Amino acid sequence: DKATDPSIHEENWECIQRFCDQVNADIEGPSLALRLLAHKIQSPQEMEALHALTVLETCVNNCGERFHNEIGKFRFLNELIKVLSPKYYGTWSSEKVKSRVTEVIFSWTVWFPQEVKIRDAYQMLKKQGIVKEDPKLPEDKILPPPSPRPQNSIFDTDEEKSKLLARLLKSNHSEDLQAANRLIKSMIKEEQEKSEKVSRRATTISEVSENVKRMDELLENYRRQELSKSDQETLQTLFQRCEKLRPLLFRLASETVDDDEALAEILQANDKLTRALGQYRQVVASH
Repeated sequence: DKATDPSIHEENWECIQRFCDQVNADIEGPSLALRLLAHKIQSPQEMEALHALTVLETCVNNCGERFHNEIGKFRFLNELIKVLSPKYYGTWSSEKVKSRVTEVIFSWTVWFPQEVKIRDAYQMLKKQGIVKEDPKLPEDKILPPPSPRPQNSIFDTDEEKSKLLARLLKSNHSEDLQAANRLIKSMIKEEQEKSEKVSRRATTISEVSENVKRMDELLENYRRQELSKSDQETLQTLFQRCEKLRPLLFRLASETVDDDEALAEILQANDKLTRALGQYRQVVASH
């Protein structure tokens, strides 16, 4: 009640934090908390509903996996949908509250892609025309750290940033939460770029292996004078593609100087490629 008091316009961060602590301390904390919060979010008093949504987002931020599992259940999602649906409270809920509830559900589809029911609930709202377009999340949106994370995630390996993030998230000042949000976004971007590089490297190395293997088979038949016209064209296409893969491997190698294992893989792929291109030139010249 204190954390969602509609007579107070500023967030009572001390009470909100104590509420989160209680949720974490009680074995039934997450399910009980969400029953209470659903009731407050559906309040006809705008300020009470908005405070309850701030408490909800802070719990998502601080109360871990047990809480995340509960928000991903239809039992709770339906309570949020009632605030938006004209069949329930949507006709008298304020636009500010409805907009905030939409942002909350949408942000969860981004942060918890593994929670299928959240995505289904959001898609249903769009299908029914209750949500017209994806909201733009505000800069000071309180975001939970992404989960689950891959091994060697920047959230684990960059100790300095992780400590700073933990310190900012514990703060009661809105400017610190904004700074935390910006830091999370930059770390996520870095994580995505790192992931894209790994994916690009794996795809390129795999393509080199497949192309070299196919070229070896066709060159063997070429040596025996057993290559059809269409196979000769395939061989030429493979050769041209392999030539284009070489500069790509060099670029990948320059991006991977800090990872010895990955660099070794790239150099190995380059050796295979160089050998295959050399054999092609030798066999084709001899014919």
